[in-house]
Amino acid sequence: MGTKKVYIETYGCQMNFYDTEILSGILSKTGHYEIIDEPTTADFILLNTCSVRENAETTVYNRIIQLKQYKKQNKNLLIGLVGCMAERLKDEVFNKSDLVKIVIGPDEYRRAPEILDNSLAGDIGVAVRLSRVETYEDIEPLRTHGLSAWLAIMRGCNHFCSYCVVPYTRGRERSRSLQSIVNEIEKLQLNGFKEVTLLGQNVNSYYDNSSNTTFPHLLRIIARAFPQIRIRYVTSHPLDLSDDLLYAMNEFDNICNYIHLPFQSGSNRILKLMNRGYTREHYIERIKQITKILQNFALSTDIIAGFPTETIEDHNETLNLMEEIHFDGAFMFKYSPREGTKSFKMLDDVREEEKIRRLNEIIALQNKHSKEKNQKEIGKIYEVLAEGPSKKNQIEWMGRTKHNKVVIFNNDKNLIHFGNQVNVLITKANSATLFGDVQD
Repeated sequence: MGTKKVYIETYGCQMNFYDTEILSGILSKTGHYEIIDEPTTADFILLNTCSVRENAETTVYNRIIQLKQYKKQNKNLLIGLVGCMAERLKDEVFNKSDLVKIVIGPDEYRRAPEILDNSLAGDIGVAVRLSRVETYEDIEPLRTHGLSAWLAIMRGCNHFCSYCVVPYTRGRERSRSLQSIVNEIEKLQLNGFKEVTLLGQNVNSYYDNSSNTTFPHLLRIIARAFPQIRIRYVTSHPLDLSDDLLYAMNEFDNICNYIHLPFQSGSNRILKLMNRGYTREHYIERIKQITKILQNFALSTDIIAGFPTETIEDHNETLNLMEEIHFDGAFMFKYSPREGTKSFKMLDDVREEEKIRRLNEIIALQNKHSKEKNQKEIGKIYEVLAEGPSKKNQIEWMGRTKHNKVVIFNNDKNLIHFGNQVNVLITKANSATLFGDVQD
């Protein structure tokens, strides 16, 4: 059939971007499919999708409509959905769009070559079975950038928060073997990568039965084995963030001192309805332990505004928790009902206008805190991993500190190159970015 060109467009979380690399690796290894960077000459356009919020799905449907222009130019073009949205909606996708001919869930990427082959013969391809064992640990992801890499150490989630579709679109928790993770990082180092982010819906729950390895143990092993590689991880759950994990972070300089710890709501009543499994008091206690054990760290979180039955008092408890902790950053959203979750059956009784008002109040407070936290960085020197020119000015480069803060610095003499680690004196800051001068 000759080589067919595949363009994959990715939406959503870091796990989706890693899954695109997995899918690309599977397809390219066949020799029949070539992964390309632009859709104009593609034989296949695949959208790797997210279902966490309604807006994410709306974005994908709008994008499908836009893809009609490519279909007009190439009548043989085949369009598909892969990932969480494909898993959640299945047959509904075909009812909403006659353009979509392929649907592949996140546990079925091994079947992608077969599904694409069959679609060339005129079949509609559907593969959405969830797995209790699939981790893709034997698949080599196709990566195109040689600095920072995503690496999924586990898949799925067992917590079943009442608003979340992840257990239904990605299945239950299962972890990769320790050796497969070590092998992948070894390849990354040989290929010049400087940083790896360990991924999981709840990385704290990682456990390799074959080697009796917990997540803190895993961090220690890879930090010791790869001292030149920066190690990050996301996402943590407050129930599973152990003291041992914090001590492991404190033992190694190459484990980045950044923690993303969603709290979602400051109200115990709402937390119970969300089925989060912890209280406001437990969350604050975890933050106190982080502060006690780690010397210099950054903390980010997730917050949901307008969950069903949320009152002004509940909302104010969220604002009060933010005031008590002062996060460096946050991902903030208004509640979005997801069909199939427990909260979908609850009365979504907070008016849309009120959800937006509360969300804007949360955003304004977080921006204030982010700016205050960043202002305190002025005068400090940080080691920054140079990622390349900034979008606004080619002589200004950007990079990140170990605590995940973006830094802009001058490179007008072109002495700093991609992947260099440079010391930068922070001279000014806003709510999103630090600015500084490179030190000799």
